[in-house]
Amino acid sequence: MVDYASQFHHLLSVDGLISLLTLALLEIVLGIDNIIFISIIAGKLPNRIDQRKARNIGLMMALILRIALLFAITWIIGLKDDLFTLFGHGFSGRDIILFVGGVFLLAKTTSEIHEKMDAADDSEEEKNQKKKGTTLFAIVMQIVFVDIVFSFDSILTAVGIVNEVIIMIAAVIISMIIMLIFSEKVSDFIDTNPTVKMLALAFLLMIGALLIMESCDVHVPKQYVYSSMAFAFLVETLNMRVRKKKREAKNKK
Repeated sequence: MVDYASQFHHLLSVDGLISLLTLALLEIVLGIDNIIFISIIAGKLPNRIDQRKARNIGLMMALILRIALLFAITWIIGLKDDLFTLFGHGFSGRDIILFVGGVFLLAKTTSEIHEKMDAADDSEEEKNQKKKGTTLFAIVMQIVFVDIVFSFDSILTAVGIVNEVIIMIAAVIISMIIMLIFSEKVSDFIDTNPTVKMLALAFLLMIGALLIMESCDVHVPKQYVYSSMAFAFLVETLNMRVRKKKREAKNKK
């Protein structure tokens, strides 16, 4: 039986607080891909109220899923056991979830990129008409599915850092509160900067490919992925500043 009282006592110690801070920061970093997907997919809804609802529901569902999975931690760890072997490689329940999630993310992101390129020639009225065909329920279901995939990856990472479920739950709650606070700002920034949106879609393509590779037991250190993405974002930030200065110079003329 899990002794939650002793775990809570450990949480209030210096070591516990350091573990909590470390894990919360890691959860925020690992949640970047999740919040980018939520922001992009919620942007397909016709008005800001529905977009805000979709983001909030998506992040709250992610929080509930992760806490529920933490209480089923033994079952989660058991998902690492191979279920079958194909071409000499064993596939576990976790591998199947990551593979399906990676394929879905690749397909959905590729579809978004094609749609964005096709929409370049559309009028504002045509763009609004396409958005009206998108329902809140459909968007939330897509967000929930991706939440499940990212939740498994997040929980297994947490297990490798701390042993106390209480600390894991506290870290997840803290990271989700922070993401809820900044989700609208991230969404607005992506929507108002088309080049950043394309960069975010490219990042999601990379994450989808990474999930498939992970399912096939090919492990790519995540810091390489996030570092390359941070560098690409830095370059794009410089490009945005250059474009802004050009516009200001043009307006002065």
